[in-house]
Formats: sequence, structure tokens, C-alpha cells
Amino acid sequence: MSNDALNTPGTIIAVHLNYPSRAAQRGRVPAQPSYFLKPPTSVSATGSTLERPAGTELLAFEGEIALIIGRSTRRVSPADGWAAVSGVTAANDFGIYDMRTADKGSNLRSKGGDGFTPLGPIVIPAADLDPAALRVRTWVNGALVQDDTTADLLFPFGQLIADLSQLMTLEPGDVILTGTPAGSSVVLPGDVVEVEVDAPTHPDAPSTGRLVTTIAQGTTPFGDFGSTPAVDDLQRIEAWGSEAEYTAAVAAGRASTLDGVPGGSDGTGSVNAERAASVTSVLTDEIRQQLNGVAVATLSVALRKRGYHDIFIEGVSSNHPGDRMIGTAKTLRFIPFRPDLFASHGGGFNAQKLAFDTVNPGEVLVVEARGERGTGTVGDVLALRAQVRGAAGIVTDGGVRDFDAVAQFDIPVFSQGAHPSVLGRKHVPWEVDVTISCGGAAVQPGDILVGDGDGVIVIPPQLLAEVVAEAAEQERQDAYVAEQVANGEAVDGLFPMNASWKKRYLESTGA
Repeated sequence: MSNDALNTPGTIIAVHLNYPSRAAQRGRVPAQPSYFLKPPTSVSATGSTLERPAGTELLAFEGEIALIIGRSTRRVSPADGWAAVSGVTAANDFGIYDMRTADKGSNLRSKGGDGFTPLGPIVIPAADLDPAALRVRTWVNGALVQDDTTADLLFPFGQLIADLSQLMTLEPGDVILTGTPAGSSVVLPGDVVEVEVDAPTHPDAPSTGRLVTTIAQGTTPFGDFGSTPAVDDLQRIEAWGSEAEYTAAVAAGRASTLDGVPGGSDGTGSVNAERAASVTSVLTDEIRQQLNGVAVATLSVALRKRGYHDIFIEGVSSNHPGDRMIGTAKTLRFIPFRPDLFASHGGGFNAQKLAFDTVNPGEVLVVEARGERGTGTVGDVLALRAQVRGAAGIVTDGGVRDFDAVAQFDIPVFSQGAHPSVLGRKHVPWEVDVTISCGGAAVQPGDILVGDGDGVIVIPPQLLAEVVAEAAEQERQDAYVAEQVANGEAVDGLFPMNASWKKRYLESTGA
């Protein structure tokens, strides 16, 4: 069959989810197909080079079967839909996860870039093909990473064409990308990606041949007149395919770590990486040691002097009397329960599981539950997971399930108390590593959390050193005052210290 349609394609329509293996990986099965458009300028041929845009890290491939429409088609039935296809070929539906937040679901910028839709190299005539007996395979640097067939598609090809033709006329040369199976992942500059579509059970075993794309590093930065690349933990894990695959990529030096520290070949990172690096340099071992001797109440006084009044997480207390907690914030946000949103975001590897599965040593997992104590926001399994990963603590302005079991763990958990109900009664797990409100306090990823018997306080990283120094000195003064009171001194003039007592205190310290 002629390949002219690949040189001058019409409308390019892509299906979001269609393979059971990919749906299982995503943790959701759509009831009906959904679509997005890609511009004709995104098409490229085999042997082309695709640039990963400068400043991005999550360029992902998706090996797919492309259907080429051969005749004008409007309002056909699913049984007649396949007859509108003149041929099939291999496709690679490339996308950059860094731009998904800019798209708000449209996929235009994340998947519409020049060269982001390689097609070819050969078009197999559809006339004598069984649409349920095709196979798509993808290789990265010679290793097979995707291998699936069309035998069990969620939405057979005839159904896709019938569904689309209800509202639009499909014209000759239009291309439908039919979804990708599990195995889609991130590629780096220098990688070579190959996709092949064939019909292995057909007597002639026809094949498209391998569609080859080489990845290169772009050098032109994004301007400041539009949305710029942004990534978070969820995008990294979804781009790599799963938390396990992402972790393996980090270990192999092919991925950035969850706190944004660059691990890719070009050393790019995110804004969060800069924040994480600055926080790491601020919360030194020396400051941690100072913090161990400073009460939350004393820290709150130092912060109030600087105009920070709403930095106390109201209403929470520790499950272990006498617990002391110090760490950097990792945030998780819940939104109010709604059935459709819980159906789309509550199952599978949702934001809640992601947060507990990716919390790092020394981090405090802070949960925005809107002060809703009528359900659990963490239970024994997730609390144990956080402990095993080395988290410094958990703070939620909601309830805790399995409260007695959680109390047996070593990890400090600050909450509004026990509640037996499951998450879905009041909440939908929504997003991680964003600015949240917990107990009336704003908390950003990387903020410093300190907790004790009085509760939990939030310290902006840029204020940490001066606040801790002042609070530590105040603790020394308070200890001196307590000693004098214990020796029988009256509090008048001593608490707070007047000039006379201040002089005696300084003399006692050798200052």
C-alpha cells in the first residue's frame, strides 16, 4: 500500500486508555473511550531525531498501532467501523510529562510538539487483516519493553471509529492512534526507540518494519511568556510507569530523584530541586541538635516576633506522650469526597499511596484533611510504610484508623485522634508535593516541622537559623529562671528578667 498518507496526514486523533495492561498500570479502567488531538506538524518519519526540550526531564514514548482512514466516514456502526480503515502502521505517541500541568488535560503542549508522532515505515493494507490479531512491540536501545496484542482491547477498533463518527466526519488520511500497552516509560538523549506492528498469526505475517527514533537533547530554553516545565513525584512515577520502575531508573542514574535532584544525562532539574537543595543545606546536623533542646512553645514566640502568627498546626497531638519530631515537610492533599472524583482518583496507586510510598528519610508527611476528623486519613499499613522508609513523622489534621496499632509503631503521628472509617467516607486523595493547609497553617514542601507535647509548628527554611538561635538562647534563659524559682526566688522582676536579673544571668554565663 502507498505510504502517501504518512506524508500528508489529516486529523490525528489519539485514544487515552485502551489496553488492559496499561489500565491496570494506571489503576483505572475507563467506562468509555476518550480522546485528544495531535497536530499534523507532530508527524515524523522513521530514522528521525526527536529533541527532548531543554529544561524537561520526562520525555516518554508510547508504542501504538495507527489506523489510517481510507474513506469518508460518518455515523457508522461498530460492526462497520473497521471497513473504513485502509491500512495500519506503527506509531510512537511521544509526550513530555513536564507540560501536563500546563495542558489542563488537553495534551496539546505535552504531546503536540514537532516530531512527537513518528509514523511508519510501511503501511499494511487492512483489507485482509483481523483487527483483533495485531501485535505492537517497542524496543529501547535494543531491549524489548512493550509487547501486546489487540485481542483484548477495552475498545475495539470498530467501536472507536463508530464512536468518533457520531459527531465528526472522518476523512481519508485521518489517523487514529489506538492507545499504548504497559511498558511505556521515559527515554533520555542518546536513546534509540523502535516500534513495530505486525500480524503474527496471518499467513503472510505482514509487518510495518521498525519505526526508529533517536532522542537528542534540545538547547533552546522555554520563554517566560507561557507555562514552563514543571514536574512532581506523581508525574515522575507515571512517566516511568510505576514506582518500582522509577526507583530502578534512579538507581541506574537514568532518573531524577523524588526531591528533584538531577539524575538525568543533561543535569536539568526543577524549581523544587533548588528548594530541596536549599532546605538540605539549612537543616544541618548542628541545627538539628539545637532544635532537640528547643520547645515548640519557644519557637512560636520567636516566629511571632517576625510576624508569623499562623504557623501552629491547630488541634493535633501525638500518639506517643513525650514524642519529639523534627523533619522537612512532604505534603499530601485531600479534597472533599465526591463519587465521580473518588472513582477517578481514589483507586490504584493514588496520591495517598504515592505519598507514603515515596516519603524520604527525615521527611515529615503532612496531610491536609481540612480539619475533618470524621474519618481516617492514615492507618497501620501506611504508617508502617512511612516508618520503614525512614520518615521523621506523620502530621494530619484528620483522624487515624487502627489507632492502637499505629501507636505501637515508633514513628510519631500527630492527629486529631482516632476514627475507624475509611478514607472514601469524606476524602478524595488528590495531589502530593504542593502547598497545603494543615490545621490552619500553610505548609510547603521543604518547610521545617517541629513537634512535641504542645503540638506541631511550621518554620519557613529561610528563617530557621535565626529562629533556632534565638529560641535556643531563650531556652537557656528560661532554664536559669526556673532554677532561681526552684531556689525560692519570686517571679516578680525575674520572669521576665529585668535589667538586674539580666545582668546576673549574663554574669553566670560568662558573657
